Amino acid sequence: MRRFFFSWVLLVSLVACRQEQPKTVANNLVSFEIITENWPKKSKVNSQAQAILGDWTEYKALETSFDALYTVENREDLSLVIDGLIEKEKELTKSEYPVRFNVPQIKGRQKTFKTFVLKVKGDLFYRLDTEQSVLEMIKAYNAFRSQFNVIINNTLDMKLILDE
Repeated sequence: MRRFFFSWVLLVSLVACRQEQPKTVANNLVSFEIITENWPKKSKVNSQAQAILGDWTEYKALETSFDALYTVENREDLSLVIDGLIEKEKELTKSEYPVRFNVPQIKGRQKTFKTFVLKVKGDLFYRLDTEQSVLEMIKAYNAFRSQFNVIINNTLDMKLILDE
């Protein structure tokens, strides 16, 4: 009888002390494959702005680097493209802006774009999901490009407003 009682207590204590094994796999695994079909496309720049931007070599280099974003297939490709964008953005900042686009609105949009490029770089460094930050970066780039259209389409004479 004692053996039976001792065996029963041992069995109950083993079952009670058993640790629960996680039944689900962690959801924070990051995919190595990147699908670019769902990403928004670049916004269009009107012909007058494109004529001015065509002479700005540093901007054309940035645009070419940004176009490479849509050819990435994995995290390593994305990392290389982001590194290229960072370098081209630095060159663009140091370059001489065309007279028509040498305004705070353009420079502000450029800084916003740079912020989101660096956010993607941080997500890559910390092995986080980059999908949301890439979408924000594309949105910031499109706002940067749209600002060229806004400046070209603005027909208001600033001399009438400012006392110069």
